[in-house]
Amino acid sequence: MNLHIRLSKRLLKSFVAVSLSFAIALTGSMIVAPASTHTVEAASRADSVLSTAAKYLGTPYKFGAASGQTRNFDCSSFTQYVFKKYGVSLPRTSKAQSGKGTFVSRSNLKKGDLVFFSTPSSKGKIAHVGIYAGNGKFIHTYGKPGVMYSSLSSSWWSSHYITARRVL
Repeated sequence: MNLHIRLSKRLLKSFVAVSLSFAIALTGSMIVAPASTHTVEAASRADSVLSTAAKYLGTPYKFGAASGQTRNFDCSSFTQYVFKKYGVSLPRTSKAQSGKGTFVSRSNLKKGDLVFFSTPSSKGKIAHVGIYAGNGKFIHTYGKPGVMYSSLSSSWWSSHYITARRVL
């Protein structure tokens, strides 16, 4: 074997040894697992869902808006429409949507989670849904100006928050 190839192999072995040493030092373990493919895929899908939802900012709100069209939305036709683009089938109403996916505590919300609220006329029962966008914000439609971002920490939304579900 020529000298150049032997030096290249030695250099590669040294690089691998140093890299492994860093991994052990940083994690305290020899096994360094990559991020779960499922986790990365879900985060990517959530960003795509939110990107699609944002395309409809300002689209008018209409209670009882028809499914599958984009002239106007009510809260659940909006979430149903956006998630359908990514292969997630949701029922037509916010109450029915709240039974899909898995429960998520408010402290563990991730982008793309559905967030559910009561409204003044619902007497504490689920009657509104939005999509968690991260950083304490969610995108939804409710009155004027139609599709918009709101803060979960605003006094109104915070006091009407009921639950969240993960469907991605």
